[in-house]
Amino acid sequence: MSSLKGNYKKAIFSSSNGYLIGLFKVKETSEDLSEWVGQTITFTGYFPDLNEIDTYLLEGRVERHPKYGDQFAVNRFERIMPTENHAMIEILSSELFSGIGKKTAEKIVNVFHEDTFEVILHHPSDLICVPSITQKQIDILHQGLLSYQGSYEAILQLTNYGFSTKESMKIYHFYKEKAEQVLLEDIYQIYYDIEEISFQQVDRIALYHGVEKDDLKRVRAAIIYIMRELANVAGHTYFLQEEVTSFLERVLKISISKELGEEAFTSLMDEERLVERDNRWYLKEYYDAEIFIARRLRMMAHSEKLKEKKIDTYLEEIEKKNNITYNEEQKKAMKEAILQQVVVITGGPGTGKTTIIRGIIDLYQLFFPEQKEKIRENLVLLAPTGRASKRMNETTHFPASTIHRFLKWNKENNRFQVNEYHRSNAKFVIVDESSMIDTLLLCNLLKGLSSNCKIVFVGDADQLPSVGPGEVLKDMIQSEELEVIALKNLYRQGKDSHIITLAHDIKEGIIDKDIFDQGEDLQFIPCADAEVLTKMEEICKGYESHELQILAPMYKTQNGIDNINKHLQNLFNPKKGIKKEISSGEVVFREEDKVIQLSNMPDDFVFNGDIGYIQNIKTFGKKEMYVDFDSNLVKYTPAMFSSLSHAYAISIHKSQGSEFDVVIIPLVMAFRKMLYRKLIYTGITRSKKKLILIGNFKAFEMAVLNNQEQIRKTTLAYYLKNGII
Repeated sequence: MSSLKGNYKKAIFSSSNGYLIGLFKVKETSEDLSEWVGQTITFTGYFPDLNEIDTYLLEGRVERHPKYGDQFAVNRFERIMPTENHAMIEILSSELFSGIGKKTAEKIVNVFHEDTFEVILHHPSDLICVPSITQKQIDILHQGLLSYQGSYEAILQLTNYGFSTKESMKIYHFYKEKAEQVLLEDIYQIYYDIEEISFQQVDRIALYHGVEKDDLKRVRAAIIYIMRELANVAGHTYFLQEEVTSFLERVLKISISKELGEEAFTSLMDEERLVERDNRWYLKEYYDAEIFIARRLRMMAHSEKLKEKKIDTYLEEIEKKNNITYNEEQKKAMKEAILQQVVVITGGPGTGKTTIIRGIIDLYQLFFPEQKEKIRENLVLLAPTGRASKRMNETTHFPASTIHRFLKWNKENNRFQVNEYHRSNAKFVIVDESSMIDTLLLCNLLKGLSSNCKIVFVGDADQLPSVGPGEVLKDMIQSEELEVIALKNLYRQGKDSHIITLAHDIKEGIIDKDIFDQGEDLQFIPCADAEVLTKMEEICKGYESHELQILAPMYKTQNGIDNINKHLQNLFNPKKGIKKEISSGEVVFREEDKVIQLSNMPDDFVFNGDIGYIQNIKTFGKKEMYVDFDSNLVKYTPAMFSSLSHAYAISIHKSQGSEFDVVIIPLVMAFRKMLYRKLIYTGITRSKKKLILIGNFKAFEMAVLNNQEQIRKTTLAYYLKNGII
């Protein structure tokens, strides 16, 4: 590893999490970098506050930047305490030590010379020997130097312990002066508290420093790790104890006695990391979230219903204005949305959910005319994803937002700025695609709204559940505690009527092969697995990439998303000399490529699942990609490339909240572990005008008949129905 010694000059870029790009004046180097002596170079890494007075030792490696040339990427650093008289005087008389002037600093150094800092830190009473120094100045010097030394020594200790500089920075910023105490008392505390640091990383370091494999603290941390992983994979909000302990041996690589396991669970409960109710074990954050949601929604459900006033007259006025006639089912949904504190409206495709949302907006403005001047502040439309909120805006002609954006999510600390301490002023909220909301997100939304804010949840309970733990829409409906209007009549007719009929057949587990022969909007093309890609390419030749969307259940296998994307990139956007390309791992991005965003970037108004097109790629100097998301042009640097993927084919899960004119879905037996009713139902309901299924009809039948998707273990419905005891 190479090293540099010298002085920090200034920052070029810095972030709130401690990442810094700066300039460094080099005084000494390791042999391999001797040509840098005397030069000012660019360095990068994670640091606490640096100053221009100190001398620093940096360890790392040289990296070539396409625009800025050679940079020194720092893996480890330390501050070198100066021993030269002039340097010590400069530090002691700086703004770091308020009230200590240059004359006092010179007197101190003249008495103690190279031992000055040692005396101030460890023998401050000896400073009384300095002529005319006061006790107040002694205290300022001692406390100031302790603080001055503390962060550097703590971070240095953490890096020496085995954490990276980035991890050390996060640990120090979280614990400050208590970081050493955490290392000594329970290093696994770091895993509990800091989301970005994994159990495996902490466990590796703990074992290296002598923690026994059957240490109670290690077993406890493994239990939390297992429950967090299972919650994210399976979507459960609680577990049975034996479920968790069955994974312990696999994680810890040793057998654990029943007594030790019991002790670990009990101590985690005593520390309020776990909650146990009727043999159900919860991570505390999920128990608290379910309880909060249940209490809030029960309170809202039991609120006094508003009087109808002229609501029927208003409905007639809206019908006349919009040239529409609502049936009794739709009228009931709209009335209850206005008169009740909380309402759930659920229904499949074609049942008029969008029509009802538009009607509720009109009815709200007539029912509460005093709010008209601030209607966009008082009435809020929300959806879980960017594409769903955009579609909501397009169909209602009213502003809509993602829930994360509405709550002002801070990506760096994973916190919401709109919360129980800083609530929104919204008076009426409509949430579309509610099946996609997980337990923690709903909890945070309710915390960010005032207790008298009305809420309407709209969604299709037969869609796939949320990616995160919980199944809140299903639980709200099954509790029978809230007002639920289930839309059953089909209203959307015309070219897509066969698609809607198919969707409702699938929901009921009905297989009608003849439906695929009844209209141009619906096709099933039977073929062998090896022919699926060829058939798909033949169909795609008749469309532009933006006119259709391929949805697939899996990423891998011959007919999976990854392989489809490679083939369709060559079809829709073949390599040409004038088009610039850029590689990211095994993926080659090309100008005009169709891409999907894989994570939330709220600062750029881009969210997980948004689809865009690469407008421009810069390959000379600093590599950059510019992606157009519906006229929102977003710049991507190399560090951000991994947040993009090709989108000629995407997963059915990623398609939730979106609609496409033409949808193609490959169905083969190789997908068998992902073939179940809710998945295929969700996929086909993404299509607005035309749906084409390609592959093995037996795979389609398997999906429709398989209604045994994993049931999520949650207790929100129970607490909604029975209250909290």
